[in-house]
Amino acid sequence: MAFLLNCPNCGERNVHEFHFGGEATSRPTPNSTPDDWISYFYNRDNVAGVQREWWNHRYGCRKWFFALRDTVSNQIQETFWP
Repeated sequence: MAFLLNCPNCGERNVHEFHFGGEATSRPTPNSTPDDWISYFYNRDNVAGVQREWWNHRYGCRKWFFALRDTVSNQIQETFWP
């Protein structure tokens, strides 16, 4: 499904210009337990609703940014820099 995504640097573009980087999560501290690191790398909330995601404008400015996207409707609510 195609939709428009607003790059904070380049403006609104077709989603096919971008690379989806996944759900944004908090990185554990370096001295965290192995279970914390396993959870960080492999477990996702995968909510049915709005989630914060990483996106990269691969065919444009090549910068990474956050987007708040409704996973049910694919509507982008907001894009912003990390």
